[in-house]
Amino acid sequence: MAVTASQSILSGLPRRLVQDGIVSEDDVLKAQEAAKKERVPLVAWLVSHDMADSRAIAVAASHEFGVPLLDLDAIDVDIECVRLVNQQILNKHRVLPLVRRGQRMFLGVADPTNLQAIDDVRFQTSMRVDPIVVEQAKLEERISKALEALDTSMSSLADDDFDLENLDVTADEDDAKDITRDDVEDAPVVRFVNKVLLDAIKRGASDIHFEPYEKIFRVRTRLDGVLSIVAEPPVALANKVCARLKVMSRMDIAERRVPQDGRIKMRLSKNRAIDFRVNTCPTLFGEKIVLRILDPGSTKLGIDALGYEEKQKRLYLKHLAKPYGMILVTGPTGSGKTVSLYTGLNILNTEDRNISTAEDPAEINIPGINQVNVNPKVGLTFASSLKAFLRQDPDVIMVGEIRDLETAEIAIKAAQTGHLVLSTLHTNDAPRTLTRLVDMGVKPYAIATSVSLIIAQRLARKLCDNCKEVRDIPREALLKEGFRAEDIERGLEIFGPVGCKSCNDGYKGRIGIFQVMEVSDTIGRIIMEGGNAMQIAEQAVKEGVIDLRRAGLNKVRSGLTSLEEINRVTVE
Repeated sequence: MAVTASQSILSGLPRRLVQDGIVSEDDVLKAQEAAKKERVPLVAWLVSHDMADSRAIAVAASHEFGVPLLDLDAIDVDIECVRLVNQQILNKHRVLPLVRRGQRMFLGVADPTNLQAIDDVRFQTSMRVDPIVVEQAKLEERISKALEALDTSMSSLADDDFDLENLDVTADEDDAKDITRDDVEDAPVVRFVNKVLLDAIKRGASDIHFEPYEKIFRVRTRLDGVLSIVAEPPVALANKVCARLKVMSRMDIAERRVPQDGRIKMRLSKNRAIDFRVNTCPTLFGEKIVLRILDPGSTKLGIDALGYEEKQKRLYLKHLAKPYGMILVTGPTGSGKTVSLYTGLNILNTEDRNISTAEDPAEINIPGINQVNVNPKVGLTFASSLKAFLRQDPDVIMVGEIRDLETAEIAIKAAQTGHLVLSTLHTNDAPRTLTRLVDMGVKPYAIATSVSLIIAQRLARKLCDNCKEVRDIPREALLKEGFRAEDIERGLEIFGPVGCKSCNDGYKGRIGIFQVMEVSDTIGRIIMEGGNAMQIAEQAVKEGVIDLRRAGLNKVRSGLTSLEEINRVTVE
């Protein structure tokens, strides 16, 4: 079938729909633009506007991408499986968990190219997610029924249990009432807030959460990736604590209806200061405030402290030394991507290099590097920042995240024209990063000639050296987890957590788990020939690249972490 000029700009499912005559070229282009504006999936928009048949789209998607097709009328959706996924994700992406098998979840989707939806579910559940194509019309119906089934808060209460005429109803205080300066500078509140911040820094926490509810007010900290409660002050103090934090971070204390962002700098000594990135979010019973602790010292640990294996470290340093090309770091939020990037920037930060970064926001200030906070409200986007950088004679450019095609294309052109570009992308592993760029619309030859190195990573808790103990695990179980027979025969020792005064439940600190993949000529050829992530992964294995699971098992074999922790952060 001849490909028209209009079809040539289409890719993925829209291209297949046009080729099969399910929808016209003009209609699909209009639908793409409208769906983007309304922030709804393309298939949902087409079906809701009667522009295409739901069944025909599902059949075409299944044939095009080799994803199984399922009739939702033939199964009962597992509500407990649906409960595992945040309702915001279901509403945003219009997908539905169908059934769970161990650590695998089968996800009903109308468009299998919606990789963001699949990744969001995978990141939230830490499970392997397999897409199943279903009809959009039936999917919408099942999503509505599933959400109704989950919402049992009202249906579980019988009207007969209450005297509806004589309920004791107390009016809430006006949430928008003015907070006096005495409230903000109340000495006990000031001491409490300062103590929480200092304790979090001393314990090495990464985040602090202040959470008001109807009858409780709790404070939690995230230590080594796990949240735990550290205080439950009286709920009456919630507004005062909130006001104190907003004053410290220079926010508008009178504005409580919309989220706000701010920063706090706490100077611990003449030579050390800690920054906190602060965000407020209005909830039912007050504003939830989350502080991200930004310790500049974490970026000066050096590459040896991050957890790279020797071959992986050599590859990273090799590509950092190149004058051009693109290095991509990928992984979910909280996986240590920022530390990896800043470690590389610190290595490159010499007086003979011009380094510029565009971030949202700039988390850690580094002297000698020109850092820009993107601000889409005023038109300062990643793309516009990149364009400005290219007019300022840069040597090294760092983009906080590649989120759209325009940013990706400018970054790739910069990498092709004599600049070293570092950035992040949200994908599950290194091979999928390359196919994600293709799905975004980047030309395969541009990817093959510009991307030089991809680092996929996770963070795992390190076992405490003082109390870890050897675990007796049967040989069959070790083989099932992925260990090799030769490793076991050499006398493999698996350690587990115990817990002591100097650690947190048997763990102390975290270490990176990495998959470092160099884009070789062979992998580049696979990309240009339209190969998929599986083909790229197979070639990477032939070239000696270990995946995240194998990298994690190597850390277990070295006694650095436990098998339970690796199972938590990686998928078998």
